[in-house]
Amino acid sequence: MGFLPISKKEMELLGWERPDFVYVTGDAYVDHPSFGVSIISRVLEDAGFRVAILSQPDYKSADAFREFGRPRLGFLVTAGNIDSMVAHYTAAKKKRTYDYYSAGGKAGKRPDRATIVYCNRIREAYGDIPLIIGGLEASLRRFAHYDYWSDSVRRSILVDSRADLLTYGMGENILLRIASLLDRGVPIKKIRDVRGTVYLCRPDEKIHYEVAAEFNYNDLKTDKRKYAEAFGVQYKNQDAINGRAIVERYDDKLLVANPPMPPLEREELDRVYALPYMRTYHPSYEKEGGVPAIEEVRFSITHNRGCFGACNFCALAFHQGRTVRSRSEQSVLAEAKKITEMPDFKGYIHDVGGPTANFRAPACEQQLKNGVCASRKCLAPTPCKNLKVDHSEYLHLISEIEKLPRVKKVFIRSGIRFDYLLLDRDERFFRKLVEDNVSGQLKVAPEHCSSAVLRCMGKPDFSVYEKFRKRYFELTKEAGKEQYLVPYLMSSHPGSTLKDALELALCLKRDHYAPEQVQDYYPTPGTASTVMFYTGLNPLDMKPVYVATEYHEKQLQRALLQYNRPQNAPLVREALIKLHREDLIGYGPECLVRPEAPKGGYAPKKPAGKQSSAPKKPTQRSSKQGSTKRPAPKKPSKGKKR
Repeated sequence: MGFLPISKKEMELLGWERPDFVYVTGDAYVDHPSFGVSIISRVLEDAGFRVAILSQPDYKSADAFREFGRPRLGFLVTAGNIDSMVAHYTAAKKKRTYDYYSAGGKAGKRPDRATIVYCNRIREAYGDIPLIIGGLEASLRRFAHYDYWSDSVRRSILVDSRADLLTYGMGENILLRIASLLDRGVPIKKIRDVRGTVYLCRPDEKIHYEVAAEFNYNDLKTDKRKYAEAFGVQYKNQDAINGRAIVERYDDKLLVANPPMPPLEREELDRVYALPYMRTYHPSYEKEGGVPAIEEVRFSITHNRGCFGACNFCALAFHQGRTVRSRSEQSVLAEAKKITEMPDFKGYIHDVGGPTANFRAPACEQQLKNGVCASRKCLAPTPCKNLKVDHSEYLHLISEIEKLPRVKKVFIRSGIRFDYLLLDRDERFFRKLVEDNVSGQLKVAPEHCSSAVLRCMGKPDFSVYEKFRKRYFELTKEAGKEQYLVPYLMSSHPGSTLKDALELALCLKRDHYAPEQVQDYYPTPGTASTVMFYTGLNPLDMKPVYVATEYHEKQLQRALLQYNRPQNAPLVREALIKLHREDLIGYGPECLVRPEAPKGGYAPKKPAGKQSSAPKKPTQRSSKQGSTKRPAPKKPSKGKKR
């Protein structure tokens, strides 16, 4: 057992003349099951294929792509664990200076739109060689898509990359099928019936699956309503049981997206996670300080895939899907035991989670037979009556891990769906979570308090969060602990007006919570919220949605959520004046900001005899509270793999 080769020298040491596949990735090579490249390469290796890893090649010429020579079966290409544009730019389109997926955190080791650039270099080097793209960037850009960075509707990434096939969603069985066909001598241009793939063909070519709809790119790039309608069709056909093919026309070519590949069942997942991962980065990165992304997952375990929460701003529904599958208890315990045997293990399992930690099974029995509901969410705006709520298996799993030798503590740090937790009448898991599995603070995602905004987000009403928070602190007190909640908050999401931002600011003031950081809404490919941002329409019901598109209004909304920061005072005053809420500018306990200081002078002292501030109560802004910053661009997304 060892790392897969990342250079010709390492390949020759293995006795290979050439690999079957060269896997090109925009990330540093980390052989851990939280990284898509590792999973796919190990799955192919287990099936008898030789895979070489070409990690972060020099993309300025084709030379680096000739490192291993011409592979026997073809190239696999991914931008990495996350979209390359998200990896490079903030929501304000500012260049990031740190890359958690590169050695030493050094930025600039992959190009913008990495999948396209890599494919073009491969074509330069080898011409007509089988070329297959996948990973999150390819998966979420498989159709014509709104691109925030160019502010335009771009063509499918398959068209721009000149690849032969695109794989979307979780790629193990998809790649095994494609590799098997190529190995048997089937030309890549003849592979047309594999689920979970997208290909280009002539208009007169037979399509193997029933077609849900056909769209023309020339219409989608100019007609916002048609674009929103197209996304609605794509979203409703994202289920392996009832999903159908979707077609887009690009002049004299048809782009055909086959229905999704069924999710891996428990036995298949167990086999994937039992493969011989090295569980760390390639040793060649040691001299640069290693790869930062491993730190979050080194002692963590992914126990599930899929998410029936289906928040509108999350790409999971469009990538992994809304059907939940999980590993067996024996599989998770076996991985936990491997972790305890690592030389630097200190006794703490940092997480047993996934896209949503407390999901272990499909939302209801009907999903197993009929698939997910095309026009109904399981939890929002209200829970479905068919929803099956049960934490007993997850509770037992955590308890069994805690019994392993050398395990001192098991934490749950990935997202807990608090509305689902509240629906469980059996509080045993809730109590155990509070008593044993919170590392001082629990991260949850109410996102906002405005009912209108939460509906656009696909989240439950804020009253549900308030009920959860109340019970969380009751249980914390009963346990004799001092623990906190870290609520994720988002500004400027479609549907959020300046008035909604003020509502959230007043809610925060009432609750004595001062968020250190707030996430500006980030329109990334493959989400319903991004369609709302671009079109002003909710693609799931085609109703109009207000969108804050001007940068200054976004600044005002964010400033309101952090009204207590002195540097935000001018923006907060401007926002309050716009809203005709000058009553909130002053010195009283209800005020958000003090009046502007005279030019060249100091802020006036508070009037005599009047209260100067809100009653002093413990604030949640403390070192124990931590940050509300979202870790998406920093950390490996558990389960979001190729």
